[in-house]
Amino acid sequence: MAALSTAPSGAPEETPPVPSGAAARRRRLVPYWLLLPGILWLLVFFAAPMVYQASTSVQTGSLETGYRVTWHFATYWDAFREYDVFYLRSLIYAGIATVLCLAIGYPLAYTIAFKAGRWRNVLLVMVIAPFFTSFLIRTLAWKTILADDGYVVTALDKLHILNVTASLGITADDRVLATPLAVVCGLTYNFLPFMILPLYTSLERIDPRLHEAAGDLYARPFTTFRKVTFPMSLPGVVAGTLLTFIPASGDYINAELLGSPSEQMIGNVIQSKFLTVLDYPTAAALSFMLMAAILVIVSVYIRKAGTEELV
Repeated sequence: MAALSTAPSGAPEETPPVPSGAAARRRRLVPYWLLLPGILWLLVFFAAPMVYQASTSVQTGSLETGYRVTWHFATYWDAFREYDVFYLRSLIYAGIATVLCLAIGYPLAYTIAFKAGRWRNVLLVMVIAPFFTSFLIRTLAWKTILADDGYVVTALDKLHILNVTASLGITADDRVLATPLAVVCGLTYNFLPFMILPLYTSLERIDPRLHEAAGDLYARPFTTFRKVTFPMSLPGVVAGTLLTFIPASGDYINAELLGSPSEQMIGNVIQSKFLTVLDYPTAAALSFMLMAAILVIVSVYIRKAGTEELV
């Protein structure tokens, strides 16, 4: 029998060693070890506070006598009965701001993804530029923008737009500050980047050849958008609306700085109960009811949207 050639081209292929049982088990455990830090983080900074707040919501007592768990679930009903208007107002404001963010953000994200060319990175930096300053400073800036003697209010007054908005109940007479419009403007501005970035990511993934194929099939631009672009960007729409609606529902800074007591949201009530009134059980119950309401809305929304893929 001829001897095997020692040349590289004729060398026999070496069979990789089969890992032992212990080594195979260690390999299977590697993904779980990589997940362990994240799981511990969630347990310490999410699950544990949630359990603590859940126990707080069914406690009775006071700071003087101390709180103890008595399973007093009536706190939930009392809190909802007293502050149901604040819940409704918060969801309405957050919903309007989310729709406005989508209406403003989708054309911007589309332009950056398909039309910006070499200016794409510059436009993306401009989108995230508000994050370079604090949330509080950005909101305070709107107090100057919407000041009674400012250019915006003066222009709206000369155009008689304030008369229309006042008749609709979204402004008051000749001012915009301390009205629902001011709060919605603040929410829309502060959360707009959370809408644009997921939309851009989703649109940027679309293969341009699909648009060319639609044009070859004599599809008009609007038909191409309706049949190709928008359906394929739906994960970004879902992600953007969730990232906007959820934090906007619990926000309290915009209502505190740009609104009046008549525009207070449920976040303002929770903040006051925790830090001013020191009614911890009611504050915890209000927080859990807000979370439950958002979970129900989000679950229905994702099911109706027809996609569970989030960017």
